[in-house]
Amino acid sequence: MRTSDARVSSDPAQTIDHESRWAPALAILVVLIPLAVLPGHVHVLPVWVSYVAALAILIPMVAVTFTRGNTLWLRTERTMIILAAAAYVADVTAELVDLVGLVTLHPGTANAFSLLSSSVAIWTVNVLMFALLYWQIDRGGPYARASKLKVRPDWVFPQPLSPEDLPTDWHPVFLDYLYLGYNTATAFSPTDAAPLTHRAKMLMMIESTISLLKMVVVLSRAINVIPS
Repeated sequence: MRTSDARVSSDPAQTIDHESRWAPALAILVVLIPLAVLPGHVHVLPVWVSYVAALAILIPMVAVTFTRGNTLWLRTERTMIILAAAAYVADVTAELVDLVGLVTLHPGTANAFSLLSSSVAIWTVNVLMFALLYWQIDRGGPYARASKLKVRPDWVFPQPLSPEDLPTDWHPVFLDYLYLGYNTATAFSPTDAAPLTHRAKMLMMIESTISLLKMVVVLSRAINVIPS
């Protein structure tokens, strides 16, 4: 991360302004549903690892909410999300390699519904993990945005172009980054929010690549093997 990012105070007992964590926490819980109920999707790590990772993110989120933005929990939340995102990229890369091998080297064993469920699982987790990552790194993170610290943005949103239609204290929140993650995974390009920094562009490129590979390799193959 750039050295220009906002830093949380070294005093772990300090509390600062913070954004509500209910929206990202609910998004994490919603994404766990397809992972739990979809039939036999391809995965490299055991499914329970996803639950542990979600819990490792949800605990500091709940703590941030009930401690009114305690800086120690803010740091923990940021660290857990960045580590989970890095682990996710490594894991989904291995899953895509597994799927490519399955549909190209062993096409006769490829189950259509397993492949379809795999594509849904990869896409939904892809959107959420990158939305959480964008939310944590842009403008120093949610604590910096809520506290109105002056940090260089990674994305520029269109809302400031029409200030007369916005509250005076408007700043992007998690739902704005969830929308950004959804559009990047669906349109494979920026839509309303434009990336300004190299890291923002690289992260969007990685998210789009994962989504594109999933669509081309997994979904198209799954449709082809469904009996007519």
